[in-house]
Amino acid sequence: MPLTANLLVFGRLLRSLGLDVSAAQMSDAVQALLAVGLARRDDVRHALRTLWVRRRNQLPIFDTAFDAFWQDHGERWGRRDLRAIGEPRTGISIQIETVLPELDEAGGAIDATEPDRPLPEGEVQTWSSVEALRDRDLADMTPAELAQARAALESLTWDPGEKRTRRWAAGAGPRIDLRRAWRQSLTTGEIVTLPTRARTTRRRPIVLFADVSGSMERYSRMLLHFAHVLTRANHKVEAFVFSTRLTRITLDLRTRRIDDAVTAAARRVPDWSGGTRIGDALRTFHVRWARSVLGRGAVVLMVSDGWDRGDPQEMARQVARLQRSCHRLIWLSPLLGTADYRPLTRGLVAALPYVDDFLPVRTLRNLEDLAAHLNRLPPRRAPRRQAVAS
Repeated sequence: MPLTANLLVFGRLLRSLGLDVSAAQMSDAVQALLAVGLARRDDVRHALRTLWVRRRNQLPIFDTAFDAFWQDHGERWGRRDLRAIGEPRTGISIQIETVLPELDEAGGAIDATEPDRPLPEGEVQTWSSVEALRDRDLADMTPAELAQARAALESLTWDPGEKRTRRWAAGAGPRIDLRRAWRQSLTTGEIVTLPTRARTTRRRPIVLFADVSGSMERYSRMLLHFAHVLTRANHKVEAFVFSTRLTRITLDLRTRRIDDAVTAAARRVPDWSGGTRIGDALRTFHVRWARSVLGRGAVVLMVSDGWDRGDPQEMARQVARLQRSCHRLIWLSPLLGTADYRPLTRGLVAALPYVDDFLPVRTLRNLEDLAAHLNRLPPRRAPRRQAVAS
């Protein structure tokens, strides 16, 4: 992992500045970063500072070194920034000669008389580049940027909440557990206490529908990355893609490597980049999978721009049926939030009255907002509208 190697180099830099960073603390830092995630720069700063700084007078040294090292280096090492740690304007008295000769990516020394060496691609990972990607259109991302966005998505929590089941278990609940009370009376000869029971809970599943028709071609690959991250983060995920027909890709996305998952899913979809018939695709879902997939209070994510060639009334009926069967129906559009966009297509006009949330999914920030929205869903679902007449 490149970040781990950079973390080792950063630890050596701090040791040269007088901080006592041991091998055990380096191991603790790796575990801490796995826990807090890498999406936010301040979270990483505070985690490392908590583990590695022992004295108050070391705080400004650590902060200055952190800002100089973990930055967007571009094509070269930030040598001038590392030297600046010892400048008087920082208020820190450091013998910069202890830092130089500088460290290369393998931890070796670089001759200070040599010209700046180019940074090997992919070796230094920083937060400034991720921050810059947060408001960039997902369709315009390069493969390298897509990998950074994916890493940011993997650090998020995707938790749609829990649902009460019909099962009961011993616990502080509203009902008296007569069976336990009777069993206890066999030992004592009388009922001393009245044990209670409570409903058990189960994590809500997520059902994802991704539009891979021609109008969504720019976003199709990122949608599969999003679906793969969602499946890896939450085992209770059912994933479907549709164009003119519906295809289940749940098992394909459980493959560990994203490239293998995308390839397997693409091979399974016969109508990739075709037309769009959302109503027909949902009707197929209701016939074949709805009973087994939606019976546990699922949260449904529908990712589509809403362009549809089918009958709008049929689409409205199927979307209304889908909403009645799930805990919450969230429609995600990559067009929402763009300049002068209005959801005026016939399909969207017919479907939106039966959608609980209509949210954008155009940028990485939109996906982060979606994760936060899922994490605070109310336990009870909203009242449903009546479906249109057949």
